[in-house]
Amino acid sequence: MKPRLSLLTACLILSACGSSAQRPDSGIVPPVAWQSPHDTRAERDTLRWWTRFASPQLNQLIEQAQVGSYDLAAAIARVRQARAATVIASGSQLPEIQGTGNANRQKLLRGEGYRQLDADSSNKAVDYFDVGLNASYEIDFWGGKRASRDSAQFSLQASEFDRATVELTLLSGVANSYTQVLSLQEQSRIAELNLANAQSVLQLVQTRYNAGSATALELAQQKSLVAAQQRQLPTVRQQAQDARIALAALLGRPVQDLPTGHESFDQLQWPQIAAGLPSELLTRRPDIARAEAQLAAAQADVTVARAAMLPKITLSASIGSGANQAGDLWRSPFYNLTGGLIAPIFNNGRLGAERDKATARQQELLETYRGAIINGFADVEKALNSIRGLDEQRQWQSEELNQAQTAFNIAQSRYQAGAEDLLTVLETQRTLYAAQDQNVQLRLSRMQASIALYKALGGGWQAL
Repeated sequence: MKPRLSLLTACLILSACGSSAQRPDSGIVPPVAWQSPHDTRAERDTLRWWTRFASPQLNQLIEQAQVGSYDLAAAIARVRQARAATVIASGSQLPEIQGTGNANRQKLLRGEGYRQLDADSSNKAVDYFDVGLNASYEIDFWGGKRASRDSAQFSLQASEFDRATVELTLLSGVANSYTQVLSLQEQSRIAELNLANAQSVLQLVQTRYNAGSATALELAQQKSLVAAQQRQLPTVRQQAQDARIALAALLGRPVQDLPTGHESFDQLQWPQIAAGLPSELLTRRPDIARAEAQLAAAQADVTVARAAMLPKITLSASIGSGANQAGDLWRSPFYNLTGGLIAPIFNNGRLGAERDKATARQQELLETYRGAIINGFADVEKALNSIRGLDEQRQWQSEELNQAQTAFNIAQSRYQAGAEDLLTVLETQRTLYAAQDQNVQLRLSRMQASIALYKALGGGWQAL
């Protein structure tokens, strides 16, 4: 008995040895600093980044999205699935114990062949009762079960990181859609003002035409401009409604249930954002962490596939009792001990192909992990570059808008006095309308560039 116990102990010790799966190395060296200029003095805490836009309505929409989004709810359900899979994989490392109980009654039925049997003429029923307790265990000699547990744990982490990625994408989508709704509402307001302005000029042209100081061509040109402004209004309103429908979908509700806000586009503010260092991005983005965890799980799967090609050692034990009468059930106890060795001999290359498949999957996820890191760097650089470029454009666009307004006022006054032709007025009107639209577009782009930077930096998420 002692040699058997020593062998069993040695096998258990070997199965417990070995280090856990290590985090993978991408081989990518992060740059020392971002190439695009950025504000290093801004506050680094971005956990509730959407509150920095000074919009109570946006804060409410974010809260509603976190509760109502079906995409986020599905991601949370996937985490629960992965957690259950971890329990399943961990359970295979421990012995499995089962209890059994049987009650059996057997009796011959009379038929044509009954007389040929050497049976008692009384043909009494035969009863048999038994109970038992069975235990089985596979020694994890090659670390396959341990690797399976590691794979499940890394897959659970990947699911949790995926949930964080879905939430970050959802919240940034809500912020983008809301700012777009407000910008289109602002464009609609400006279009209404421009229509009223164009109609005022039309009245002036009509008066001059009636007095004989304006031509029919000038009158037709101004009427065409008024019609163009009237056409612009339903176009902008349609785009605004489309944006509201998209926003409602992100909240998990029909557009009829979308709350009506009273905020104006000018109320929104964009904060100063500190980008930090590129090396910090690896622990700040959940999608990079997800790719890393998936790669670690694939590395563990390679170990599982290799272990499947090697012999397996199994141990089983059972204890029980049986009798022909229930009252005597405990009077005939028995036990059984079994040790077994199972080794693959011929499987037509299946196990080798499984190993090759797992190895190729590992290589695929390594490249995916590297791509996630590079794309993360690119997302931050693009957002920083957009912020820099848009800030420079807005400095000159403000001057453009002011001068366009001045030019229109002068042209309108000179036309009314008869010192300018309508062509100049038409040109200054179009220039002013385009400058006003461009002002809203640049402000929207600047707002969404800040949102993109928050998303690129992980939205305040931090790996544990």
